[in-house]
Amino acid sequence: MTRILVISDIHANLPALEAVLSDAVGYDGVWCLGDLVGYGPRPNECIQLIRSLPNLVCLLGNHDAAVLGQIDVESFNHEASQSAVWTQNNLNAGSLEFLKTLPESTVVQDVSMAHGSPRNPVWEYLLDIYTARDNFEYFTTETCLVGHTHVPLTYELLENPRRAVLTQFVGPGVHRITTRSILNPGSVGQPRDYDPRTSYAIYSPEDKLWECHRVVYDIPTVQKWIREAGLPPRHAERLEFGW
Repeated sequence: MTRILVISDIHANLPALEAVLSDAVGYDGVWCLGDLVGYGPRPNECIQLIRSLPNLVCLLGNHDAAVLGQIDVESFNHEASQSAVWTQNNLNAGSLEFLKTLPESTVVQDVSMAHGSPRNPVWEYLLDIYTARDNFEYFTTETCLVGHTHVPLTYELLENPRRAVLTQFVGPGVHRITTRSILNPGSVGQPRDYDPRTSYAIYSPEDKLWECHRVVYDIPTVQKWIREAGLPPRHAERLEFGW
């Protein structure tokens, strides 16, 4: 049975990424849904580690695009903008070149993937059932994977009446895909569902299984690095509470 490690929104949080890779044993490939950088203090190390993973598919996120100058950093809030400028000043040439190769969206093994949404791959947030329902019109595969919201969840499309049904994972869980679905693995580096543990998923295409996992990681070390780098203190504080 094929097992795909699905990750998103690493945000330069190296201990969180290392904790996921240590916990997620026995996977055959890695699908990364974008935002390797932004907020966190170790962008080059995270990119280097991501690049080393087997059978990698990796997308461009909005923070990645901002670092490349494809999105105006002023479109972010003040603290996120500060982080984007810091990242621009601290990325090495190899990291920049890798980010430049990343597509905004792709389809692999009959699975659509985007960072934000199928309709607007880099920027749109799928935060409610109405936006999710409309986005089913923008991909033709049975399954679509997205990140961006930092919350592990699924949207299932039901008919008569046509609607999207939301299931948010509270802690680890297993979901069997039985209808057209949009799935989000949550965030590796900056969870925002009030659970500070790093979040990832394992996708088994043959069995149509989506497994959500949570892992404890070394938050104090990341907080220390953020402060030492002169990044906004809020980016350190929020890690402790998962918001």
